[in-house]
Amino acid sequence: MSPTHDRSHSDDLLSFVRASPSPYHVVANAAQRLEKAGFQELRETDDWVAGAEGGRYVVRAGALLAWYVPEGAPARTPFRIVGAHTDSPNLRIKPEPDTGTAGWRQIAVEVYGGVPFNTWLDRDLGVSGRLMMRDGSSRLVRVDRPLLRVPQLAIHLDGGVNEGVALDPQRHLTPLWGLGGTRPGALLGRIADEADSDVADILGWDLMLHDIQPPGYLGADEEFLVSSRLDNQISVHAGITALVAAATAVRPPAYVPVLAAFDHEEVGSGSWSGAQGPLLERVLSRSVGARGGSAEDFHRALAGGFCVSADMSHAVHPNYAERHDPDHHPLPNGGPVVKVNVNQRYATDGTGVAVFAAACERASVPWQPFVSHNAIPCGTSIGPITSARLGVPTVDVGVPGLSMHSARELCGAKDPGLLARVLTEFVTAG
Repeated sequence: MSPTHDRSHSDDLLSFVRASPSPYHVVANAAQRLEKAGFQELRETDDWVAGAEGGRYVVRAGALLAWYVPEGAPARTPFRIVGAHTDSPNLRIKPEPDTGTAGWRQIAVEVYGGVPFNTWLDRDLGVSGRLMMRDGSSRLVRVDRPLLRVPQLAIHLDGGVNEGVALDPQRHLTPLWGLGGTRPGALLGRIADEADSDVADILGWDLMLHDIQPPGYLGADEEFLVSSRLDNQISVHAGITALVAAATAVRPPAYVPVLAAFDHEEVGSGSWSGAQGPLLERVLSRSVGARGGSAEDFHRALAGGFCVSADMSHAVHPNYAERHDPDHHPLPNGGPVVKVNVNQRYATDGTGVAVFAAACERASVPWQPFVSHNAIPCGTSIGPITSARLGVPTVDVGVPGLSMHSARELCGAKDPGLLARVLTEFVTAG
């Protein structure tokens, strides 16, 4: 049966995710899309006065901040911020990666974020990330073919595996990639070859593993998307879509639309490129100053501003419905969810619900409420951090899905496009 929805947005999303196996690739691909829409990069060390109006963006490692200033917009024009994050839980390569045991060559890895260990077993894995070169430049690298694998222990050697298995991340998650003795420097040499670089010119690197299985559609009517890194590239992609739409619209937006795509959300956001740092505040302040605005103008722009923190959420799981609040069962393809937690794990309050619901109404997009089961700890996002740092009202939203943080996740095929549509309405309309 043919799909029952417009696949243009979801097709584009899956292309974006496939091309973005690391946060650094997410940023590079986002920047490329913004530049095609007329945005220009600003470096933090530059004088920004020349970048007062139009579309601009800043890159800091695995984070990207972009904004669009309509022509003639006063310095006090309020910000409409879409917050998201570029990172996903995975396995990251240790500083001395070449290891092995029992005649196998292996690669030492460290767990990044909340990884369900079993989802990384028996998958064909590639390597991606960035290399820091002797001349001060960085170079992206992406090995998108089967290079490594974390093998599951055969059931014959673990008869109780179906009653539950405890995986030790130090012993049981070490991927293999060959036979023989340990060869120090072998992995970096291979990666250097892949990046067409001399290994002697590589002084540092940030490398990680990714599942090479391509994303796609699932279901009798292809009503689901299945892919790695849907959390949270769905939101980054939707935010780019909204920002480009605002910058290319016939009618200029009433606000200064902003996309803040941070790194390190999955490990608490406490880094120079994470939401806990001063990056967003500094960029917004400098963008006001570049238009001749004062500190008073900046504070007025924040006071009239608003933030939507967009991060993937939970759909009700059909096999574990008891793990969800009995009166809040979001489903795929029912529209984005508004996430509420009175203990401020999410920043949503009544004002936030009203602003987002009004944007959904204008965009003809349905939405669903979400709250966690009272007896199960609630996750969090960059929403409370951003709201507290900037003093800006914030609503936490997201596309509902299953298998969050798994090596391969699932969501409704309609929902990413619906999220992009309402975010476009949020950043442009009055």
